[in-house]
Amino acid sequence: MREIRALIIDDEPLARRGIRQLLARESDVVIVGECRDGKAALDALETLAPDLAFLDVQMPELDAFGVIRERGVDRMPIVVFVTAYDAFAVKAFEAQALDYLVKPLVAARFAATMVRVRERIRERRHAVLVVGTSTGSLVVDARDIDWVEADDYYSRIHTGGARHLIRESLASLWRRLDGSQFVRVHRGALVRLDRIREILVTPKGRTLAVLRDGTRIPVSRRRRAAVQAALRSTARGILNAAP
Repeated sequence: MREIRALIIDDEPLARRGIRQLLARESDVVIVGECRDGKAALDALETLAPDLAFLDVQMPELDAFGVIRERGVDRMPIVVFVTAYDAFAVKAFEAQALDYLVKPLVAARFAATMVRVRERIRERRHAVLVVGTSTGSLVVDARDIDWVEADDYYSRIHTGGARHLIRESLASLWRRLDGSQFVRVHRGALVRLDRIREILVTPKGRTLAVLRDGTRIPVSRRRRAAVQAALRSTARGILNAAP
């Protein structure tokens, strides 16, 4: 498994240090950033494209639920809530958090959470989708997907020149697929990162993701930085994995 990019979001310096110390025991985790408030967290989520976020519930100006609301559940990485109170647990899981840790953090409990994080990443990486066809059903391996586009309440999956329509929203698919392998280039499209050949800026200032097969997919301005960060992360992972 490639490295896990973690972002720590907590307004308490001691809490951030505690999470850093616990993550230091996890050899496959790299901390890509730390934030002290919700506004900074939104910027970091956009530019750093983490796989995992440790998110404190109560923060100045914008709390954890405000961060998720403004970012959108479908655009969040794997989220582990960290808080001094257990009263927010139900609301946290309604926001699709993977886990909920109560301060002070216990090493054994934290390690168990990291096991769950790796399992979730593994599930996303090896996800398969069942697509209905005129003759029955077709199983599509996530590794074969080039890109996915929204089509009303459906999604259209592009795989090696073929197209398959699946009755599932793009937001739902985004939650099931591995965020380290796919990136949302605009509101209506997901692209597998290793299918992107180059990022092209046209004379009119439009940004396009050019795939290996020549397909050109627009990249929105608000997601351009996240796409570029995800591509840099993918390139580092490939280099680290090379013999």
